[in-house]
Amino acid sequence: MSVSLDQLEHKVEQILAVCSSLRGENQDLRAHVAGLEAEKAALTTRIEVARQRLEALMTRLPEE
Repeated sequence: MSVSLDQLEHKVEQILAVCSSLRGENQDLRAHVAGLEAEKAALTTRIEVARQRLEALMTRLPEE
């Protein structure tokens, strides 16, 4: 009986270690996603500014 309880305790400790590791990995991934979302927003803004500049330049082109 003592052996099986020791084995169970060991398994529980392993599960807790894996959960802790996964929790840390999840936090890292969330931070990475937040950074990518911020980068995407910045790039979207830059694309919009470039689009507006191109449209302004196109209005200045002579008509054919």
